[in-house]
Amino acid sequence: MIHREGYKMLLITTIVLVLLNLLVQWFTTNTLILTPLLIISLLFFITILQFFRNPFRKTDLNEMHVIAPADGKVVVIEEVEEPEYFKGMRRQVSIFMSPINVHVNRNPISGIVKYAKYHPGKYLVAWHPKSSTENERTSIVIANSRAEVLFRQVAGALAKRIVMYSKVGDQAIQGHEMGFIKFGSRIDLYLPLDAKIEVKINDKTRAGETVVATLV
Repeated sequence: MIHREGYKMLLITTIVLVLLNLLVQWFTTNTLILTPLLIISLLFFITILQFFRNPFRKTDLNEMHVIAPADGKVVVIEEVEEPEYFKGMRRQVSIFMSPINVHVNRNPISGIVKYAKYHPGKYLVAWHPKSSTENERTSIVIANSRAEVLFRQVAGALAKRIVMYSKVGDQAIQGHEMGFIKFGSRIDLYLPLDAKIEVKINDKTRAGETVVATLV
């Protein structure tokens, strides 16, 4: 299944590649040129196509669980000060999305969207220490009877477009889509200090399925 964010990009890519191949055929019939060009074009299209895949995920709804909002690898688990919304210490868990990961982002918990803000910014590499505060990013807070959880979509060196569907007042459902980051980057989760972290550094996560933490 292809995500709707990819329709325009895939259409443009198809048109450009078809025109390029037709243009080259206009000037030459040499198969030593045309065949490699066709193969490269197909490989490039498949590469773009896989960026926008949207596989089905089954989320077991559980108000005690914080579910991974992104596919990727856990790269940060630490206590930090969160200055934008909580203005205090929180447990941060960060998930890095490589270009080959699924790029759909999902709600980590169910509840009401209390805060949603887009920040324009730089495009430092996603593992840079300042990427969470200086890169293009969004901040979303979902609150329920157990906790408030902030998660941040952070752009990287390749990701130039963050899509956020959440709006203040929305009813968020755990595991449902809340956004998309084109061509990779990372998600930062900010959890209560007493949350029990269920993942380790370098663990692989699946959005909507992997339990990142348990709320107590």
